[in-house]
Amino acid sequence: MQQTCNGRRNGLSVWIGTLVLLTASCGLRAVAQGPKPSGPASGDQTNSTPMTKEQAKELFKSVDEILGFVSEDTKLPIVHPVKRKLISRSEVNKYLEKKFAEDEGARKLEHAEIVLKKFGLLDRDFHLRPFLVALLTEQIAGFYDNKTKTISLLDWIQPEEQKPVLAHELTHALQDQRVDLTKWSDVEEKGIAKTMEEDNRHLQTDEAETARSAVAEGQAMVTYIDYTLRPAGKSLVDAPELAARLKDSVANSSGSPVLSRAPLLLQRSLLFPYGDGLSFEQAVLVKGGKEAAFAGTLTNPPSSSFEIMTPEVYLAHTPVPVLRLPDIHPLLEAEYLPYDLGVMGELDVQILTELFGGQAIAEALSPAWNGGVYFAAQRKSAVTAAERESTASLALLYVSHWRNRDSAKTFMRVYSAKLARKYAHLVRRSADEADDSEQVYSTEEGDVLISISGSSVFVGEGFELSLARKLRDKIAAVQSDGPLQVVGVGQAPQVGRPAGHELSLGMVQGLSSFGLMKAAIPATIYSTGH
Repeated sequence: MQQTCNGRRNGLSVWIGTLVLLTASCGLRAVAQGPKPSGPASGDQTNSTPMTKEQAKELFKSVDEILGFVSEDTKLPIVHPVKRKLISRSEVNKYLEKKFAEDEGARKLEHAEIVLKKFGLLDRDFHLRPFLVALLTEQIAGFYDNKTKTISLLDWIQPEEQKPVLAHELTHALQDQRVDLTKWSDVEEKGIAKTMEEDNRHLQTDEAETARSAVAEGQAMVTYIDYTLRPAGKSLVDAPELAARLKDSVANSSGSPVLSRAPLLLQRSLLFPYGDGLSFEQAVLVKGGKEAAFAGTLTNPPSSSFEIMTPEVYLAHTPVPVLRLPDIHPLLEAEYLPYDLGVMGELDVQILTELFGGQAIAEALSPAWNGGVYFAAQRKSAVTAAERESTASLALLYVSHWRNRDSAKTFMRVYSAKLARKYAHLVRRSADEADDSEQVYSTEEGDVLISISGSSVFVGEGFELSLARKLRDKIAAVQSDGPLQVVGVGQAPQVGRPAGHELSLGMVQGLSSFGLMKAAIPATIYSTGH
C-alpha cells in the first residue's frame, strides 16, 4: 500500500477508501491473510523472537534481488535503489498511535463515523478509532513510505516469511518511482462542498482515489503471487484460474481474530483493494499483457469501484452511470450545514444489501445498480460536541438508480425492512403517504420518507416530510437516462467517464495508508500444489 497523507474529503466508498488508504497511503501496508497455511508462511508471528543480526543482514541483502524480480515481473524500471530499515513491533505500535493522532485520513474517518452509523453500516454504539487501532496492530505485515522512499522491514518476522511481502511492498516503490504515488493518489476535491458547483466537482472525482488504491494493491498482489510461485516456475499468467481462488482466500477473515469480529463494512473495506484489485489486474493482464496491467493502469487508471468490480467495463471504455445534484442548498441553509456527500456505488450497495438482506440478495441485486448519490447535512441546532457526534444531528438523503423497476422495488423493500435496526421508535404513518409509491415513518431522529419512481428509489432520513419531498422532486428533475458529460481526473471533458466517491471506500483509502495487511495474504496459495 502506498502512502498519501494529504487531506481529502471522503464519502461512503471513499470512507472504505480512506480506510484502505489508512492502511496504505500513510506509509504502512498490510496484507490480508486467511487461515494460517501449513507451508512457508506458517508460524506464530506474534510470539516469534526478533531476528538475529545474520538474518537481518540476509533480509537487507535480499531487497535488491527482490526489487530486480519485481521490475522484471511488472516491466516497471528501477530508477534508483530503495532505502530500507529494520523496525521493532513497539516502533510499529507507536507509529500507528501517532498516525491516528495526526493523520488527515484518520480524522476524516472519525468525521465519517456518524454518516456510516446513519446509514446503518456501523452500529450506533460502535467506537471506530479504538477498534481500528487494534485491527491495524494485528494486521500490519510490512510497509513502504512514499514520503521517505523507504521500505520498513519487521524485526519479529523471519526473513523467508517477509520476502513475499517485500515483493508486494517493492511493487509500490517502483510505482512510486514511475508516477509519484503521493500525487497520483491524491486527486479528490478538498473541503466540504457548499455550493451546487462544488457538490458536482466532488462527485466527479471523489471515487478516483479508491479505484487507484485498488490498482496499486492489485498490482502488488500480482507480484506477491508471482514471487511465491517462482520456485515452481509458475506465475499468475500461467495459472489464471488461481485468481478466483486467491480472491476467496483474501476474503477469509477466520485467521485474524480482530478482523473476524469487525463489522462487515470494515472487513470489506480492508480487503477490497487486495481481492478485487487482484481480480481487476488479472483481467487486464490476461487481455492486454504486462504493459497494460502495470504501466497502462498507472497511466490510465479506472475511476470507480464499478470498474474495479467489473473490469470488462474498464477494458471496453463503457460509460459508467453518474448522478448529479441540483442546487439544494437554498432549501437547507436555514436549518442545516453541509456535512458530506458522495456516490453510493456498487460496492456500497453490495455491503448495504448484504448487511440488511443477506449475501444471496446482495449478490443478486448489486449488479443491477445503475448509479447512486447521497448528501448528509447537520442541524445548526447541534452546538455541543456530544450533539454533533450523534446521528440525531444528521439528516440524510440518498437516491439510487437501478437497471429495472423490479430491482428498485427489491432494494426499497430490503432498505425499509431494516429501518427498525437503526431506530428504536419506528412508527409507519400510512395516512401521510401520498400513494403506494411512498412509505412514511416517524422516528426518534425525525421523519423518514422512502419512495420509488420508475427504477429510482429516494430515501430521506431526518428531514421534515415536506422538505424531503421537495428535495426528492428537485433531484429527480435534473437526472438523465443518458450518459452525462463530466470531467475525468486529469483529463479533458468526455462523455461517460465515471465520477464521484463512494462512502464505504473512504474506509478503503484510510486503511490502506497504514501498510500491507496480513489478512490480504492469500493463504490458499500454499495449498495449490505450486
